[in-house]
Amino acid sequence: MRTLYFISLACICFTACGVHHEQVATKAEAPVKKGPAYDVVEATAGSLSQQMTLPGQLAAYEEVSIFPKVNGYVQQVLVDIGANVKKGTLLMTLEAPELEQGSAQAKEKYATAKADFLLSRERYARMREAAETDGAVSPLDLAATRSKTMADSALANAAYANWQLQETLHSYLRVTAPFDGVITQRNVHPGALVSDVSKDKPMLELKSLDRLRLQVDVPEAVAGTLSVGDTLRFRLSAFPGLTFKGQISRKSDNVNLQYRAERIEVDVANPKHELAAGMYADVLVTSQRKVPGCIVPKTAVVTGTDRKYVLQVADHKAIKTDVSTGNTHDGKIEVYGAIQPGARVIANANDEISDGAIID
Repeated sequence: MRTLYFISLACICFTACGVHHEQVATKAEAPVKKGPAYDVVEATAGSLSQQMTLPGQLAAYEEVSIFPKVNGYVQQVLVDIGANVKKGTLLMTLEAPELEQGSAQAKEKYATAKADFLLSRERYARMREAAETDGAVSPLDLAATRSKTMADSALANAAYANWQLQETLHSYLRVTAPFDGVITQRNVHPGALVSDVSKDKPMLELKSLDRLRLQVDVPEAVAGTLSVGDTLRFRLSAFPGLTFKGQISRKSDNVNLQYRAERIEVDVANPKHELAAGMYADVLVTSQRKVPGCIVPKTAVVTGTDRKYVLQVADHKAIKTDVSTGNTHDGKIEVYGAIQPGARVIANANDEISDGAIID
C-alpha cells in the first residue's frame, strides 16, 4: 500500500514537471514581431561622370547674305558658287544711270559753291585790309561781306556733303567681299533688276569656312558642369568611323525658355574645307559636377509627383529626406540635400515605406 502511494506521487510530480517544461518551451518559441527586411547601404562621397549624345550642327564661322544697297540692274557677276574670295574682292557690278548722273551733278554744284566761297573770302579779305584805313570802308559793308562769306562757306560745305553722299551711293554699284570666304549661293544673273527694298532672296551668300562653329544645345542640368576650354568629341554622318574633337570656345550664358537648353559652341579648324557648314553632328558630352555630393544606388531615390527623397535609416527607423539628383552612371546616382557621406539609406526604397517605419 505504501509502495503504491509513492508510485502515484512520482507520476503526479513527473506530469507536473512535463507541463511546466512545455509551457516554458512554448513561451521561448513565440515569434517576436519585426519590421520588413530591406537592403541598407551607406552613402559615399564623390561625383559621377555621365556621358550623353546630343545633336549638333556645323555652321560657318562668319556668313553674310549680300543684298543690293541701291536699285539697279546687274551688269556683271564675277563669281559663282564655290569660288574662294578674299576680303575686298569685286564680286559683281550694278548699273544705275541716275546715280552716275546724280554724282556728276553733285560734283558740279560743289565746284560752283566752292568757287563762290573762294571769291567771297577774297573780297572779305580785301575789305578787311582796307578797313584799317579810317573811313575807307563802312562797318556795315564789312559786316555784310563777312556774312556773305560765311553763307557761301556753308553752301560749299553742304554741296561737298551732297557730292560725297552721291559718291557713296555710286560706290554701292560695286559689290565687294566683306571678308575671306566661299560663295555658297548665287541667285542673280546679268540684266536682272535688283532692289534695296526686296529682301526675299540675296544676290550672293558668302561664308567663312576656314574655321567652323560646332553648335550644340545642352540641357540646363548639364550645361553648368561644362566650362570654356573643356574638350568635346563629335562624329559626323558624312565621315563614318571618325571621331573629331575640339574645345568649348564660348557659352551663351542664356537658357532657351522653350527647350531649357544653353547654346555652346566649339571652334573647329577646317583649313582644307573638308567639313561643310550645315553638317549634322552627334556630340559626345561628358559631364561631371565640380561640387561632390553623395552617391547612392539609383533605386534608393523615390520620385513622387512633387518631390524626390531617399529613406535614411537611424535607430531602426526610416526617415524621408528630400534630395535633388545629379548625374547617373552604372546604377548609381548623385544626390544633394540633408544627407552626409556614411548615412545609411534603403537601397530598394519605394513610396509604400512610411516615414518612421521600423527597419531591421
